[in-house]
Amino acid sequence: MYESDITRFLRELRQTRPQLDEEQRAARAIWWDRPQDQETLRRHKASRVPQPAYVYQTKA
Repeated sequence: MYESDITRFLRELRQTRPQLDEEQRAARAIWWDRPQDQETLRRHKASRVPQPAYVYQTKA
């Protein structure tokens, strides 16, 4: 059965570094899994300006 170089590389990487999955989860928690401030989200949505239908058209 054919196996791509990338698949082989990823399998070997996980065999040599079994802690890699846990490191990835920890890094994700640092940058992405954070509590959201609802007031900030509300202000961002309220201040949004709709994009015109054709953005490259100049206004006369």
